[in-house]
Amino acid sequence: MPPVPKLRIARPTDDLDALLAFYRDGLGLDVLARFEDHDGFDGVMLGRPDAPYHFEFTRARGHLAGRAPSAEHLVVFYLPERAAWEAAVARMRGAGFEPVAPFNPYWAVRGLTFEDPDGYRVVLENGGWGEF
Repeated sequence: MPPVPKLRIARPTDDLDALLAFYRDGLGLDVLARFEDHDGFDGVMLGRPDAPYHFEFTRARGHLAGRAPSAEHLVVFYLPERAAWEAAVARMRGAGFEPVAPFNPYWAVRGLTFEDPDGYRVVLENGGWGEF
């Protein structure tokens, strides 16, 4: 079998610290790397050291990134074990983030949607990958 590809979700932001509070403190992701003034960019990478994905958020000095263009820009984390899902929701709430109503009601059936400081949304789905 070919190796599993790695996935990086890269996105600009105007406030790295606000995103750290959401993705590190709320979602519980680890800071994998951080850099400052790399050709005018500051950034942070968050994820899990053993996971095949991570997020990279960058801030270009002197440029505005703005907010999400719609409420349908989602990242979905599938958490099939109820206890793990409840712990993830409690961690988000404990970090000061409350669920928002999803644009698509499908995501309210078995999950909760949270909005990051830039307006992008993360769904914590209490179900397994492929359970549509």
